[in-house]
Amino acid sequence: MSLRRRDLFRFGGLGGIAGLAAGVLLPMKQRFGAKEPTRESAAGGSIDCAADAPATGTGVGYTEKYAPPNYLQAGSRDFLHTPPAWSARTTEPREVDLSVLETTLEVAGGMNMRVWAYGGSVPGPIVRATVGQRLRVRMGNRSGTPHSVHFHGSHDVQQDGLARVDGGADSLMEIEAGPVGLHPYHCHVPPYAWHLGKGMYGTLIVDPPEPRPAAHEFVLCLCGFDLDGDGRNEVYAWNGVAGYYARFPLKVPAGELVRLYVLNMVELDPVASFHLHAQTFDLYRSGTGSNPHEHTDVVTLGQTERAMLEFRLPRRGRYMFHPHQSRMAERGAMGWIVAV
Repeated sequence: MSLRRRDLFRFGGLGGIAGLAAGVLLPMKQRFGAKEPTRESAAGGSIDCAADAPATGTGVGYTEKYAPPNYLQAGSRDFLHTPPAWSARTTEPREVDLSVLETTLEVAGGMNMRVWAYGGSVPGPIVRATVGQRLRVRMGNRSGTPHSVHFHGSHDVQQDGLARVDGGADSLMEIEAGPVGLHPYHCHVPPYAWHLGKGMYGTLIVDPPEPRPAAHEFVLCLCGFDLDGDGRNEVYAWNGVAGYYARFPLKVPAGELVRLYVLNMVELDPVASFHLHAQTFDLYRSGTGSNPHEHTDVVTLGQTERAMLEFRLPRRGRYMFHPHQSRMAERGAMGWIVAV
């Protein structure tokens, strides 16, 4: 809408300014999907929708084009954000199967991509161990392309997972989990961007000898998908499917401790971030320390960087989270945490 000086006079003083504001703001409201609150809070504020209802639409301008497939149900992908429980270190190695399958992933409704998947999922299975635990990692390559599995962290360099495993072959390596913190694993066969861009990554949580304080724990791995091979991601998602946490929010009791393990595994974009609405968090860079590095509401992450976040949501309602790179949020990487 372009305006010249004489247009202001034609609108007629203050009344014209009011009309002009309505003429500008109403289309903006229609464009960005603003809506009136549907429930008043006891304190006189507003809550966008009932805290325990499915989020079928955000009402804040995020397009439904990047919604999850309709056949997905609440709980169907919980295994991708729910880490195994803490367990004490044992003297026997823990068996980990990260066999690779080639499959099709519907990254958003009607948008399919051929992927390589550790354990059959993108991201791959969440691996959890107490520091010092030996992990015996098997990778059967059930695709037609060479792959490998490389863990970040400290371990014997002879067990670094750089050897190419041909299609139909198997590999076995043994590493000692460490240091305490949050570490990704991923394929390390070139071209790296191609393999990681097709889903070859996952999460390793290494716990201290004594468990951290009890909390509601979730893993959020940011993924990017280049659907047309033009070197630019068209879809972004937390844990593999765009819009999943917009439709099926994470739920926690109000006032109780929440711990998020956040990883940026997006290829083709140099940086991403995590932003939490209406609350701030203690930030533990890579989760390797016992004291927070800072208290904030946004953390910026380069490729393969990660962070552990701790916070409490003090009152019932919906708390949005997303990257502060708007293109990522608008193309699927927006979700909610609901305090009930």
